[in-house]
Amino acid sequence: MRATSIIYTTALIVIAAACAAARPTTAPPPDDGGDGGDGGGDATLVISKVSGDAQQATLGAALASPLVVAVTNSRGAAMQGVTVTWTAAPGNGTLSAGTSVTDGSGHASARWTLDPTFLGTSAKAAVSGASVTFTALGNGSGDLGGRAFFPADNPWRADISSAPLDPNSANLINSCGPSTALHPDFGTVYRGAPNGIPYVVVHGNQARVPVSFTYADESDPGPYPIPTYAPIEGGPSSTGDRHVIVLDADNWKLYELYAAYSQQSGASWTAGSGAIFDLTSDALRPEGWTSADAAGLPILPGLVRYDEVAIHHAIDHAIRFTCVHTRKAYLPPARHWASSLTGADYAPMGMRVRLKASVDISHFSPSNQVILAALKKYGMILADNGADMMIGGAPDPRWSDDDLHLLTTIHGSDFEVVQMNGMVVGH
Repeated sequence: MRATSIIYTTALIVIAAACAAARPTTAPPPDDGGDGGDGGGDATLVISKVSGDAQQATLGAALASPLVVAVTNSRGAAMQGVTVTWTAAPGNGTLSAGTSVTDGSGHASARWTLDPTFLGTSAKAAVSGASVTFTALGNGSGDLGGRAFFPADNPWRADISSAPLDPNSANLINSCGPSTALHPDFGTVYRGAPNGIPYVVVHGNQARVPVSFTYADESDPGPYPIPTYAPIEGGPSSTGDRHVIVLDADNWKLYELYAAYSQQSGASWTAGSGAIFDLTSDALRPEGWTSADAAGLPILPGLVRYDEVAIHHAIDHAIRFTCVHTRKAYLPPARHWASSLTGADYAPMGMRVRLKASVDISHFSPSNQVILAALKKYGMILADNGADMMIGGAPDPRWSDDDLHLLTTIHGSDFEVVQMNGMVVGH
């Protein structure tokens, strides 16, 4: 049902409004007739964008170019000495100044630093009631501020470092590649595309759009709050899994699609399957249902993210991983299998493994130690068919690919399977 390995990309599609021509707006003349400029007494103000619109930058970084506006009177004469007010709503980054004054050319400017969480952002420049809006698009994985997915008693957050070992651990690990190197399937760029499963964080007022599903009987119906700039795993032309992941930060809800295709410039979508998760609840999907992942699990809560590794220095959840050969079986919190193999030595969906306590991680970088420490404490959950010992993560330009590659010195034989309970077996 799923592709084993694909090239990933973030869909850095500039917000549609950003691509439109910068339309000047006109303000009524102030009571005192205004000042400056060669307007022959006409102080009606017109504001327009000069440059700096529709830029892209890494989340939390300053845009390369300033935002520049021009203020003229209705006859087109430059207005000097006019105060321009700059504003950015919460979640839209920060501006270098709240106001700036037009120069002899009628120009005023401000610098804009992008928000660290939200990809799509806007800022406004206004004068005497007239305004223009600049838009920008962030690149990378949004900082969630250390907020945890799911309640503290959720299986994803369970400390399994001292849980009993499954008696069939050795055979199960053998089926998933004991000599196979741990493979971080995420990073910066691979073959020209961002490497990993991307996600986008939106506000609660994000417009909902309809989604139609191939597997509608196992999908949560829409509409889904998918912005036009939502990145697709592998990019718009990908032939891989094409996951789209949207996190509503205000309502703490997760929306995930598999095999997602935008229709009519994002006015609607089609997808193979889709799932909605309330991240404040422990509720599982109906028994036997898939999700946007083969095991019927959420994807985002199992990804390695840049913010938790490099900014907050802690991963407090299990990590999603894959194996080539899996069993026609699953155990909670998984709800679905994706195999016809019935042998007891094959790994069932939802199988939990941990990095052995005896593995020395002290020589790894601080960032890699965060990942490896989580693999000891929270382990990995088998979530899909894919390459053996491949762990999922989100792309970000700030990762060090060379450093992540050092994780390949860890092998399948360094892991062990936690005792499995409540398995559902297919026949």
